[in-house]
Amino acid sequence: MRFVPRYAFGTSPGVVGYNVDSGMEVQFDSLYVITDTADLLTLLLAVSLGALVVLALAGGALGWVLAGRMLRPLAAINAAASKAATGALDHRVALAGPRDEIRDLSDTFDTMLAALERSFEVHWRFAANASHELRTPLTTTQTMIDVTMADPEADAESLRALAGRVREVNSANIATVGALLDLSDIDRSRLTRTPFDVAAVVAEGAAQAAEADRNGVSLNVETPDRESGPVEVVGDPVLVRQAVGNLIQNAIRHNEPGGTAAVRVTRLADRAVVTVTNTGPPVDPGIVESLVEPFVRGSGRTTGRGYGLGLALAASIADAHDGSLRLAANPSGGLIAELTLPTSP
Repeated sequence: MRFVPRYAFGTSPGVVGYNVDSGMEVQFDSLYVITDTADLLTLLLAVSLGALVVLALAGGALGWVLAGRMLRPLAAINAAASKAATGALDHRVALAGPRDEIRDLSDTFDTMLAALERSFEVHWRFAANASHELRTPLTTTQTMIDVTMADPEADAESLRALAGRVREVNSANIATVGALLDLSDIDRSRLTRTPFDVAAVVAEGAAQAAEADRNGVSLNVETPDRESGPVEVVGDPVLVRQAVGNLIQNAIRHNEPGGTAAVRVTRLADRAVVTVTNTGPPVDPGIVESLVEPFVRGSGRTTGRGYGLGLALAASIADAHDGSLRLAANPSGGLIAELTLPTSP
């Protein structure tokens, strides 16, 4: 349908024309009347400029939104890196969303932060524990040397006695540092994981019966029958042997003359449990959880040896194997230690 305008007024609300096909008069609203090619080009230019402005604004807004969404993960990674540069290693990006290159970068960055946090924590713990435990014996050694040097009547015999005492203190310091190094060097990512029979490892604990006899303690070891097969777990047998040995040693030393220490191995569906119990004075339930902290010692020791690191080391070994060490006060006296290890990695 074509329309040919007849007239138009600038203030007129409409334009009147004829339908060239039917010859009938029609009227329609218009703001712009096209009378020649120049008018048409002017209209097209105005419409094009308006559309261009609208498209430019829409494109800019869309680009800003898309750029923000794309750069937001990078901004989060940059913020985490800035915090890490100040020493705050506990922050994680924890980026959600689809699995893409930026998500992989975020996960790798979080893994790196976790490794750095563990490393710094190990160094801090070693330094704190070493300074805590070595300050007293070093001060004692210094005092013994100063007293001997200040004695004008010191002879070869007194110097020999001093050397013996210094050697004894130094040996204790060496043992403490060795235990601290063991405690700080446990890392689950570097474990040698092999299948082994934890019951056989526990049975080796019976070799400590000699120490139990010296302290007047009866040691009982109970493992499943051979017919039922091995109680197999996956982990580092050397570290597990050390953890079990520490638990047995703790049960012997924190006991009473004529008391007992019992070790039992239990096989469950997906884990093995080593339970060590002993007799002795009642343990305050309020301090049980703190016994796995380094240098925390319980009462009722039948021997003065030990540095308060045995349970802490056993707990760290259990944690490195994705297991657990649970302590509980025995209502009849003594302590119940339950070492749980998974049967599969």
